[in-house]
Amino acid sequence: MQSENEGRAAYSHLWDRLRAEDPEHSARYAQRWRDLAAEGRDLDGEARLVAALAAPGSAVLDAGCGQGRLGGYLSERGYRVAGVDLDEHLIAEARRAFPRAEWRVGDLAEFTYPSLDAAGAGSREARGFDAIVSAGNVLTFLDPAARRPALQGLRGALAPRGRLVTGFGAGRGYGFDEYAEDLAAAGLAVQHRFSTWDLRPFEADSDFLVCISAVVPPADDARP
Repeated sequence: MQSENEGRAAYSHLWDRLRAEDPEHSARYAQRWRDLAAEGRDLDGEARLVAALAAPGSAVLDAGCGQGRLGGYLSERGYRVAGVDLDEHLIAEARRAFPRAEWRVGDLAEFTYPSLDAAGAGSREARGFDAIVSAGNVLTFLDPAARRPALQGLRGALAPRGRLVTGFGAGRGYGFDEYAEDLAAAGLAVQHRFSTWDLRPFEADSDFLVCISAVVPPADDARP
């Protein structure tokens, strides 16, 4: 059986291999989003959903933030945003484009969330993040052995009433039912499932999942 640490390394090595095989991979990825924005595409659906769940001033973690498109939108609208991503190039772009947020290089499977407390962005040592969002199929890049540890880390970074918002497509090696099982194992409960970021109903044959989950309260705190 693959160990947890091996799983984490495999995830990191997968992303590193993509960049090693194509040194321009990250730059082209960022340019693609700039081109879409220049075409007038609506790229802010994920951020608008997070904004509907948490008021301005809330602490938000953009987990797998890329070049900061989602978290940057929120930081410009009064949210206290921190973002983490493996890719140094994309983090550098996020820092240039959205200086109001805090951007860090790190692996979701092993990143230390208490370090994300600059500018009051939120931390496990304080009250935690009011919302954590992981969009753009980020979770499907995780090695299977690293998924539950990553979700446990995200759960630990949430405020008691915070929500985890995730989105990824089918056919990418991470089944939707399997994801629900991993959430439960991490101490998170599914609250809502949709098939798009604009909240279309989730059906049995949906090819995309947008999931909103929350921390399962201790048994003695549960309400009838």
